[in-house]
Amino acid sequence: MRQVNESVPQEFLLLGFSDRPWLELPLFVVFLISYILTIFGNLAIILVSHLDPKLHTPMYFFLTNLSLLDLCYTTSTVPQMLVNIRSTRKVISYGGCVAQLFIFLALGSTECLLLAVMSFDRFVAICRPLHYSVIMHQRLCLQLAAASWFSGFGNSVLQSTWTLHMPLCGRREVDHFFCEVPALLKLSCADTTANEAELFFISVLFLLIPVILILISYAFIVQAVLRIQSAEGRQKVFGTCGSHLIVVSLFYGTAISMYLQPPSPSSKDRGKMVSLFYGIIAPMLNPLIYTLRNKDVKGAFKRLIVRVFLIKK
Repeated sequence: MRQVNESVPQEFLLLGFSDRPWLELPLFVVFLISYILTIFGNLAIILVSHLDPKLHTPMYFFLTNLSLLDLCYTTSTVPQMLVNIRSTRKVISYGGCVAQLFIFLALGSTECLLLAVMSFDRFVAICRPLHYSVIMHQRLCLQLAAASWFSGFGNSVLQSTWTLHMPLCGRREVDHFFCEVPALLKLSCADTTANEAELFFISVLFLLIPVILILISYAFIVQAVLRIQSAEGRQKVFGTCGSHLIVVSLFYGTAISMYLQPPSPSSKDRGKMVSLFYGIIAPMLNPLIYTLRNKDVKGAFKRLIVRVFLIKK
């Protein structure tokens, strides 16, 4: 029992930027505003996609999945971060850390696959428009979404198990804002080479391969767009795909920087900032990107507001 207690702390200290207390208030304000915008933005997309019949299409089905995922993704980390930033004792229980690690990994992995599925949907819509309704039928959409969620949670089970089995020898100071694999591996008092190799291999599967598939899809999309004669038709296609491309660039760019770039001792804060971007800022920006650049979503919002206003009258 003594060995177990020494190797597995009852709680962890989440250091964050505690060595720079002057940063804590600005960070608290940024995190709080980002979280509120994330909740309202993603809930609005889920609501309008459900209520507006014109948005009952595969594209908005996957967008609803992405919004739900982003809601859960940020909720798994941000509330605890807000509490810790304003607290003198920045702790999280062992069980809370395990739950945070599992959920964050599961939803992050699911998003990697879901964004690739969304690019496939755009490929079929633009390159095979006459067969779109036949190919992207409801059953296939459900299967693709379920496969993304199932694979993401399966990956989380494996990675969480490997990470949590590493001996900690009583170490409990996590140099991060939340419990994430790279930060927890640094606590281990054993050789983590095998774990880092496994993490790199899985990161290639869930990051690089989906990015390659997305790039292939968009290569075919660009070819199809160049064959469109009308400028209006091209603009419509670019408007539809542009939002997805921006989201893909934000998410994969930061995630690849975090998981596939060799660690650098001279930039220990880089990992924290990158994690904050794809864990907090990107989920906040996703609804804004899709609503500001998408005429269908903006039209659906207007129709919903008119309906609400008429009901009140």
